[in-house]
Amino acid sequence: MNNILAALMFFTRLPFWKIKTVPQESFKHVVSYWSFSGWLTGGIMALVFGGAIHFFDVETSVILALISRILVTGALHEDGLADFFDGMGGGRDREGILRIMKDSHIGSYGVLALILYYLTAYSVLSSLPEDIIPSVLICGDTFSKFVCGHIINLLPYARKETESKAKVVYSGMSIKEKVISLAGGIIPLYFFPMQYGWALISPIVVFLLLILYLKKKLGGYTGDCCGAVFLLSELGFLITMAALTK
Repeated sequence: MNNILAALMFFTRLPFWKIKTVPQESFKHVVSYWSFSGWLTGGIMALVFGGAIHFFDVETSVILALISRILVTGALHEDGLADFFDGMGGGRDREGILRIMKDSHIGSYGVLALILYYLTAYSVLSSLPEDIIPSVLICGDTFSKFVCGHIINLLPYARKETESKAKVVYSGMSIKEKVISLAGGIIPLYFFPMQYGWALISPIVVFLLLILYLKKKLGGYTGDCCGAVFLLSELGFLITMAALTK
């Protein structure tokens, strides 16, 4: 329970810290429980869309759903996406990439990445059949977080713990945590229209390609990389859903 609460505290801005004080050690395991934070963020997006569609058109409802996750997470993953593209676009070597990624200022690559990400996400979600959008929102979030959580099992951390923005280095998953992460990622698929099951392959493929890229460029990962890998893998899922439903 401590680890789940730690994940909800770490990946959202909601006041879960009022429920209980968790040990600092629990924050080293938050990625293992990342998919469970997706139950909350994806669920809120689905609820916001489901409520908004009674008053607005699909396009506006999609925008409101996307905004709801930004508000709940404090744009945590978007910050990682921007820093990732700034670093990869502006850094000439490993040290340069890491230095730029740690810089709190956003550059042109980061701005363009965020604009293109949200234009694409908005466009593909708006093109989907209205009745499946809520399940796509929650399942894309949770399943992609389950997949991307394995970044801590496949790559080492690229910085020293003292250089981490969050001042914590995530621990690799135990067998028990792998099973728990799997459960968090696949249970919501009960609501997913499985005739579109091929779309679930996309986040896996995008994730593995990004793992190879990070291994080559950094020899590891950072917290920013986690956020970027998640959003890009989820976007791969959404794009595939749009293609399958066209």
